[in-house]
Amino acid sequence: MSHPEITRRQAIQTAAAALPLLAATSAPAASEPKPATGLTIGIATLGFRDHTNRQLAEELAREGIRVVQLFLNQSDSRYWKFNGRSDVSDMTPQRAAAIAEDYRAAGVSIHSIGVYTNLIHPDEAERKANLAYFEAMIRIGAAMNVHTFITEAGHYHSDKPEPRLPYHYQEDVWKSMVATGKELAAMAQRHQATILFEPYFNGFLAGAKRTRVFLEEIGSPRIRALLDPANILELNDLDEMFAQLTPWIGCLHAKDRKLHVERGVAAGQGDVDYHQFVTLAAKHTPKVPLILEYVGPKDYKQALAHLRGAMLKAGLKQT
Repeated sequence: MSHPEITRRQAIQTAAAALPLLAATSAPAASEPKPATGLTIGIATLGFRDHTNRQLAEELAREGIRVVQLFLNQSDSRYWKFNGRSDVSDMTPQRAAAIAEDYRAAGVSIHSIGVYTNLIHPDEAERKANLAYFEAMIRIGAAMNVHTFITEAGHYHSDKPEPRLPYHYQEDVWKSMVATGKELAAMAQRHQATILFEPYFNGFLAGAKRTRVFLEEIGSPRIRALLDPANILELNDLDEMFAQLTPWIGCLHAKDRKLHVERGVAAGQGDVDYHQFVTLAAKHTPKVPLILEYVGPKDYKQALAHLRGAMLKAGLKQT
């Protein structure tokens, strides 16, 4: 095919006009942020009831654990009570600070404190007493320089026959829990604290979407989520969990569960796909710690090895 002759000026003008188009088509597209190369592993202290806080801190440090989620269930701080409250009147600021120092002296930081009181109880006086207990725990945390607290909505089962619609899913209970959540948000704001709600398939926050809608209705940056995939594996896939909750996730629990089984187990003993779990965590919540839960002196090393192995397979290191 023949080409008409063009002048030198026309050639220059034609080339100049083509430069922006050439640059647009040849320049690489803006790349997404590089995925994280590491994740922080922590451990919940709940299962170590026969250790003092100092003994536990020193043991975990020797195993390369530098973060804990503190449950006041050690032999020198026995205050843990699930779905209720304990008398913490003798936990002075000085004593709380000394417990925190036991961990920090070993190079272990306290990410958060487990409270897990009953916020869904139908009796208003009981709820208010539990909220007062929650505030006492926030003050204990402040003395430790810890400002993140973990809870579930709580569990209530009447002695009467179960109604047609279970208590946790009744309309009035939803409204009551949202009101309680807003009270907690105001409390957290007063104390400059953050409270993370943990969903569980057999409770009020039964799935990822329901938890997201609950957090949206409360509408406070002080009220966020702890994602424990084992807790809602029955209802949500891992992708769904992160798709629904990523903006709210402040902590991850690393335990396990068999499908169609209520009892949770240590990491590596159930049906959670840990390779996918850590891959999604690195992609969506790289700064959020993975806290090993449902472990104690006899099995935490195996669970830790399972989590580290999944991270190694995914190309992730422990930070």
